[in-house]
Amino acid sequence: MPQIGQMVRIIKGRDAEKLGVIVNILDDRFVLIADGDKRKYDRAKRKNLIHLELLDFVSPEVARSILETGRVTNGKLRYAVAKFSDEKVIALKKGDHIDG
Repeated sequence: MPQIGQMVRIIKGRDAEKLGVIVNILDDRFVLIADGDKRKYDRAKRKNLIHLELLDFVSPEVARSILETGRVTNGKLRYAVAKFSDEKVIALKKGDHIDG
């Protein structure tokens, strides 16, 4: 089940292989995602859950901001995506390998 603030990887569509953050859950099939850079919070993209890979990282800053104020800044979205990307790179430096 998706959560607000959860990181996702887009697997279908024009933005395939890009990261985003869930900013709203519309129903059991659709969510709104944004990354704060190309896709701003005000113009969040509606995506079907079958076109997304839900990642095991939930940004507490984004989730808290949306729950408290009903919105989030694009800067916090960019920060969440960058933080997730940096943690992934640090994990790879510890000896993990990428296939391919």
